[in-house]
Amino acid sequence: MNVKRNVAHDNAATVRMQTVDMAFDIVLKPVSHPETGEIRIDENLFAIGRTEPPFSDYPPNIVADLSRRHARIFSENGAVYIADLDSKNGTKVNGVDVQQKITKLDDGDEICFGGRLTYSVRLGKPKERALMASRLVAVVLNPDRGDLGLQPIVISSFPFLISKADDAFARYKDDFPHQVNYLSRRHAHIFLKGGQAFVEDLGSTNGTFVGGKRLDEHAVPLNDGDTLAFGGHHFVYKVSLHQEEHEVDPTVTKLSTMVQSVMPTTGNPDKTTFVAAPDSFLDIFCVDHAPQQEDEVNDDAAKQEEAASDNAKRKPRGKASIFVSELAGAFAGGERAMSKKAMRIAAAVFALLVATVVVLRLTSAPEREMKDLIADGEFAQAADVATRHLARNPGNAEIKALGTEALLKARLPEWVAAIKLRNFDRAATVLSGMKEAARHNDHANPLLVELEWIGGLERFVMGRGGPEAAIRMYQDEDRIRTLLRQWEDGTQKHQRAFATITAMVPAFEVVYAEALSHLRKLQSDEAVFLAAIERLKTAIADELKRDNPAALEPILKDYAAKYPRIGGLDTVRQDLQLYTVIDNAAREHDLARLSSSVEKARFATPPFQARFKGMSTGGQMPPANLLAQYQAANKAWREGKPDASFAALEKLDAGPWAKSIAGQIQRRKTIVEQYAALQKMRGSRDYDERLLTFYGGLDPDDDVYYIRAMEPDVNRNRDKALARAQELMNRAATRWRQYQDNGPIEGALRLETSVSNQFRTQAKLLTEARQGVQQGLLIARQLRAEYPSQWNKLRDDITTEAEQQRKAVQDLRMVLEPALLKEKLALLGGSGNEQ
Repeated sequence: MNVKRNVAHDNAATVRMQTVDMAFDIVLKPVSHPETGEIRIDENLFAIGRTEPPFSDYPPNIVADLSRRHARIFSENGAVYIADLDSKNGTKVNGVDVQQKITKLDDGDEICFGGRLTYSVRLGKPKERALMASRLVAVVLNPDRGDLGLQPIVISSFPFLISKADDAFARYKDDFPHQVNYLSRRHAHIFLKGGQAFVEDLGSTNGTFVGGKRLDEHAVPLNDGDTLAFGGHHFVYKVSLHQEEHEVDPTVTKLSTMVQSVMPTTGNPDKTTFVAAPDSFLDIFCVDHAPQQEDEVNDDAAKQEEAASDNAKRKPRGKASIFVSELAGAFAGGERAMSKKAMRIAAAVFALLVATVVVLRLTSAPEREMKDLIADGEFAQAADVATRHLARNPGNAEIKALGTEALLKARLPEWVAAIKLRNFDRAATVLSGMKEAARHNDHANPLLVELEWIGGLERFVMGRGGPEAAIRMYQDEDRIRTLLRQWEDGTQKHQRAFATITAMVPAFEVVYAEALSHLRKLQSDEAVFLAAIERLKTAIADELKRDNPAALEPILKDYAAKYPRIGGLDTVRQDLQLYTVIDNAAREHDLARLSSSVEKARFATPPFQARFKGMSTGGQMPPANLLAQYQAANKAWREGKPDASFAALEKLDAGPWAKSIAGQIQRRKTIVEQYAALQKMRGSRDYDERLLTFYGGLDPDDDVYYIRAMEPDVNRNRDKALARAQELMNRAATRWRQYQDNGPIEGALRLETSVSNQFRTQAKLLTEARQGVQQGLLIARQLRAEYPSQWNKLRDDITTEAEQQRKAVQDLRMVLEPALLKEKLALLGGSGNEQ
């Protein structure tokens, strides 16, 4: 008997699946209706529906919102999943709607069916249970009619999906196109439950029939001798169940005659038998939303057309057929002897036939060699044969198919292992080698593209820290959308490709299942967090366009509280603070602060990058040559050359920036004088106090020469310096609390036509708080000392309020008198270089 398999399995793995059963300890504990009791699931597939047990025994008001075919819970390859079956009222896992999706379940998850029935999931570890006597070995489907040319189907591994796209039925597409199309893409499936074979219709267009009765939403058991039909009167089979009556030795590692023993023995002994490969519940319970095709509707007219087609196939033999038949009869001897001429012709024809057979055998030699190598497990050698042959003959379809199988079996396990170890560079290298080997094989290339997509998905998800990691704003959104669109643009094509890969290399299914779980999580993240990120981006753009960056800080805080998995908000906040400093310095023509800020300006987010670029081209910044000359003067100052710095600054044609430059010259001259005076005080009683005061007032960017010069003395007084830093921080915190207790400076105070005592008091508190926190942090950092994290928060809160107040006063420049505006800004103090 010629036995054909649509996929070859590893022998040891096959027998392992046949000798043990994997079962999870799954318990659904009722939350919404404790009176219904917990549900224990000890099978690999459990049906949820209002007519399914135990739900069928519940009061009608409890199950009213359940659909008949609502959902399925199943376990596969070390994981438990739930699939919603396009139910009317949906299924939720931890509050997230999973309708029309498959979601992995974890211990402690909460699932809700129809918005009414809620359960807590408890998962135990999967257990192996040996299968003893009377174990079902296989389900054999024998064609009910022998005149249609159908092949028997042997199902020895479960579940098995009945599908128009499966080789078991798609092979009849040329001969019976209408009949094949009466099958749906996910028509029905045969699975095991409690050692018994069951069949369930998956909502097919033309139905599944057992004993002539169309199945409804329930799965029904299959018994020996049942008549099983799919989609009408063509694909009709007699069910034959084969049991094994003795205990299987779990140490068996070689494939015995188990499958051979269940092969059909009736009918034509040369008829091909189709040994079905197992499918995945992950694909079986994917909701198929492809529109119903007209050729899936099974009507009587189509059946009559089929009968006419069958009759038309019984054609009279042609002349060539008659000649060959008579020629064969002549060689065998007949009523009349052949003439010599006829015999010469016959001999020539016979020689031609022999030559043709020889040529055919020679041309099929690579196929035979590859089949033998694959059967012996020499997959790498078989793949090499395919590569060499396809380089010369790229159109050989059978070599392509065999080459694909050999290549995947040879190299895919290494790729799977690399993905499991999160070694994505290694996985990419393996895949690159597979692509090179398949460069002439257009059958394998689409499957390798699918593997590349899964590798990219896993690299992205795990590179972020896992599926629950934060979604980094301005960094992850486009990648997530690209991955999802790639999947959604051809979901069924991807599923078919992955089913093909899994059939050839079952170990791939673990990676596939995890990738599907990650994909579902990204779909959920897109709906919730990506939508929130887009709203936040719009708010940032709008406030910057309105020139109102101060409004963004409370918006960022609100989003951080509502959406904790939005990452990158700290980066946005840092850009906002830096932009505010630069913007204020530019408005006040404070060249010193502006130059220092611009030198270290490295905006990380697009809106602030664009805004800073706009400032540079919009005239808000000083001319480039002026900024360059000023920075050259700064360089001399930092190198301890004050005279050269002063000379360079005094030569600048500063225009509106002249006042700022003059103030900087005066400040630096004061530092030179204080430094000289401090040197003369060495050893005096007041030296330490004056040292720390001088040191705390230095700018960490501009005054680096003097900071380094004083570091030895400061380090010798480290304890005093740290005490001084603590004192400054305490004083800053006190001033900040007083400012908050009095209430912030409101618009009415800023609009006053004179400086009131209330404005003066509040501005002084805010300025002193800001100066104290700056000096305290500066000393701690210069000493490289550890300090409480609250110091940074205090600095950020004070700085934000101070900058907002300065910005609010600046916005009144068209309302307040220039002198009054200048006085109020002076009371609020300079923006400074925040660290």
